[in-house]
Amino acid sequence: GDKLELAKQQMYTGIARRNDEVSSIVERESAALAYGKDNPYARDEEYATVFAVQREDLLTWHQQYVHPNNIILGIGGDFDPTAMEAKLRQAFDAWPKGPQATDSDIKFTPPKPGYYFVQKSDVNQSTISMLDLGILRNNPDYFAVSVMNEIFGGGFSSRLFNNVRAAKGLAYSVGGGVGTSFSHPGMTNIEMLTKSDTTVVGIQALYEEIDKMQEKAPDADELKRAKDQILNSFIFRFDSPGKVLREKMAYEFYHYPLDFLEHYRSEIDKVTADQVTQAARKYIQKDKLAVLVVGNDAEFDKPLSGLGPVTKVDITIPPPPKALMEQMGQAG
Repeated sequence: GDKLELAKQQMYTGIARRNDEVSSIVERESAALAYGKDNPYARDEEYATVFAVQREDLLTWHQQYVHPNNIILGIGGDFDPTAMEAKLRQAFDAWPKGPQATDSDIKFTPPKPGYYFVQKSDVNQSTISMLDLGILRNNPDYFAVSVMNEIFGGGFSSRLFNNVRAAKGLAYSVGGGVGTSFSHPGMTNIEMLTKSDTTVVGIQALYEEIDKMQEKAPDADELKRAKDQILNSFIFRFDSPGKVLREKMAYEFYHYPLDFLEHYRSEIDKVTADQVTQAARKYIQKDKLAVLVVGNDAEFDKPLSGLGPVTKVDITIPPPPKALMEQMGQAG
């Protein structure tokens, strides 16, 4: 019981402090907008939900899921595979199977487009996130999207960095693209940090880059540079047997072809300039984006409402339930 209490106390502290840092507000509210407040990928712990968890709940969860038929075990190293397999069978064969875990049936609906504002009066800069649902990695467009992301917002040679940060001087940091994930749509997020008094201009600059990405195909140099960057970082992602093993286990776990990794390089290589433009048109659409702005609107260059209707996002932390207040009162 003590360990459970300690874990809960640490979570209460986290809840109490979750609005201290702009980055944690942005992360939390971005997920809530992209996935919807009730979607498990956007779920947040609250005092009431943490308080409600009992030891019994943890045991029930364990009994429901922790069984050999729900587990993948991976081992890497210098050994004889046949001997290792025999050892593993000897160790685990007697472990009885349990109920098969079923895939959760989670509904994904794109966010409601528009402008969403979180007031933070103690800052002199705005964080802007343009959000939508991304794609799954088994989407046939995954490789084209990967190259498009790199060209659009991937790093120091990306269009966003060069045009919005370097040329226009509008951003402390800027980047992003279409999110991809194994088991659910990733989160599309184009994010920028700008001075309070360039907030609206900054948003307009991002829109301009989205337009250009859909109109102006990459030239041969831009395309080659993006592919080289992807493949160079790819080498670092898989530069040890442990990393390769983890990746392969993910394919097994999420039912992807086990040779996905072997095809990655050749698939990235095949992406054409035209496919990059098509990916931008298909997956980044201005009128579908939910635009989150966290900042101090008293200092904005123009009112956000000039761009469209603005929804105020309330980040007030719901108070602890009465029983927890009493418990905290005794502890404090």
